Amino acid sequence: QLQASGGGLVQAGGSLRLSCVASRTITSVFNSDTWTWHRQAPGKERDVIATIYPTGGTNYADSVKGRFTISKNSAKKTIYLQMNSLKPEDTAVYYCNSHTLMSRGSWGQGTQVTVSS
Repeated sequence: QLQASGGGLVQAGGSLRLSCVASRTITSVFNSDTWTWHRQAPGKERDVIATIYPTGGTNYADSVKGRFTISKNSAKKTIYLQMNSLKPEDTAVYYCNSHTLMSRGSWGQGTQVTVSS
């Protein structure tokens, strides 16, 4: 029920905006949940990189702090990840999720981001 999109091939220093629609999540649950973006590079574990809380507060991994911004639109039930100043080491498959869905072991389709040097 989570569909991430917006990935692609970009040069180092460029920007991308990822979107994730929680189409089957009812609005009240969307608003009360904590949402996250994760990424998984080849041969590495899937790591959380950005979190947005029901209050709108955010938290970021050190590797993306100051470059990436997570946001949400409750009316559209969509989570966004604005990625600026991209680096080759940002190359990965990016996934969104929520704490509720993760507790059920549910993951949606990710989107590939490739940053060329």
